[in-house]
Amino acid sequence: MSSDGFLEEWAKEFYSKRLRNLSDMFGVDKPIIGMVHLLPLPGSPAYNGWSMDVIEEKALSDARALVENGVDGLIVENMWDLPYFVAKEVPPEEMTAHAVAARLVVKEFKVPVGITVVHNGGRVALGIAKAAGAKFIRDCLLTGSYLWDTGELDHGNASEVLRMRKWLYADNIRIFADVYKKHAVTFPGIDPETHAVWTDYYMADALIVTGRMTGEETPVDLVSRVKRAAPERPVLIGSGLTASNAEKLLSVADGAIVGTFFKYNGVTQNPVDPERVRQLMDVVKRLRKK
Repeated sequence: MSSDGFLEEWAKEFYSKRLRNLSDMFGVDKPIIGMVHLLPLPGSPAYNGWSMDVIEEKALSDARALVENGVDGLIVENMWDLPYFVAKEVPPEEMTAHAVAARLVVKEFKVPVGITVVHNGGRVALGIAKAAGAKFIRDCLLTGSYLWDTGELDHGNASEVLRMRKWLYADNIRIFADVYKKHAVTFPGIDPETHAVWTDYYMADALIVTGRMTGEETPVDLVSRVKRAAPERPVLIGSGLTASNAEKLLSVADGAIVGTFFKYNGVTQNPVDPERVRQLMDVVKRLRKK
């Protein structure tokens, strides 16, 4: 702040670029973002040699089932490149295939599309988002420190990601960042409130809170704690939202990212089930009317 109590011009410009409300991006309250889980990409252990045509068609099929049945946004993710590399160790054969598939999804559908690279591939995700024309990234660890399920002790990437975003002329790409992320244990001493405050301070546009693993319900009290700690940031459910718990969780959260519930029989490895998408979106639409 300047001595007369007014924000300096550089600060006004810097902070004005942040997303203040999810409805500004998605056009609705309580947006639901559907996951496009790509097939295992070239180089990953489950990759079976299929062509990019096959990978692209699978991505388009899932994205179509999501968008045509009401979701408000999409995230294209390398879900099945497990066991995962961490951060900048993601190999080029995986990231380039990811970018090719994501670009096709962006061009095909009008909803905002984001990019996630597991684990914590913030810089890689930003590069893919720039190449694909995506609107946001999910950064698994913007601040703080985690022990991932693959064994690596990892740290936040805010300094790198924000500088890279500037260098790429990509300030229009928003950063949705996790607080207390699934598939990880937070470094001792970092409580949810501290992590939320740090992540807000280092320019996340929205915060994401999850359960312990993929598909596990996000604890509603954890969402409440994060919202109280960072009241100006939108907070999204990052795992475990279903038609049966949506009213409870969305009474606190500002939106949700949904993968497992939208799949046939609620099994994450399955394709997207249009009926399950409609089922959840019907609940969400009723909640919005309230």
